[in-house]
Amino acid sequence: MIIYPAMDLMGGRVVRLRQGRFDEKTTYPEQPAEALRDFAAAGAGWAHIVDLDGARACQPLQHKLIAVLARETTLKLQVGGGFRTAEQVQAMLDAGVERVVIGSLAVKDPPLVNRWIGELGPDRLVLSLDVRMIGDDPVVAVSGWSENSAATLWEAATQFPAARHLLLTDIGRDGMLGGPNFALLDEAVERLPNLRIQASGGVSSIADLERLKTDGAIVGKALWEGRVTLEEALSLAGA
Repeated sequence: MIIYPAMDLMGGRVVRLRQGRFDEKTTYPEQPAEALRDFAAAGAGWAHIVDLDGARACQPLQHKLIAVLARETTLKLQVGGGFRTAEQVQAMLDAGVERVVIGSLAVKDPPLVNRWIGELGPDRLVLSLDVRMIGDDPVVAVSGWSENSAATLWEAATQFPAARHLLLTDIGRDGMLGGPNFALLDEAVERLPNLRIQASGGVSSIADLERLKTDGAIVGKALWEGRVTLEEALSLAGA
């Protein structure tokens, strides 16, 4: 399993949101470049960065900062937030970002995102499908989680036969430190064998990481709140 230590950026600062709510955020004192150095010193190979300002505005707002971080760090970066055009994606890749995360656009315009996967290669893009559990159905949410789409996770994922990476978030677990939705993640691993799934949302302990069967795990708030040390997580995962 690959451990992706995560940081979300607003106004150039590291923050964490509760269930994606911009009015419920915690700001941390560490600077982004400093955080990446700490991740690397702990032995991480990757970091996951989200431009929350860009995600909310549906356009790049902190990509210049992220480009600087990508040039300066030894880590491989996986970056999401506000990508809507091929030019924006290519600019990040040219700056040294390893993978770009595509969320709402994948649901709203699958042909476009499939074309990008074909042109750039399946290892350069990560589908991000954020779901809200409605009964037993994982319904994909879009537009910063403010709207439900008409598609379930299973319907959305099958539209990308050439995709290789999927970041899967249960919105109800995000930022809550209550544990991942193991039932959903286990089902996704079984039903979507062509995708390397990254578990996101709810990781709160080493025990949670031990229980996961996914190819990767995003560790955010638990790391920033001191519930999990990155060294422990990496040692467990062998990443």
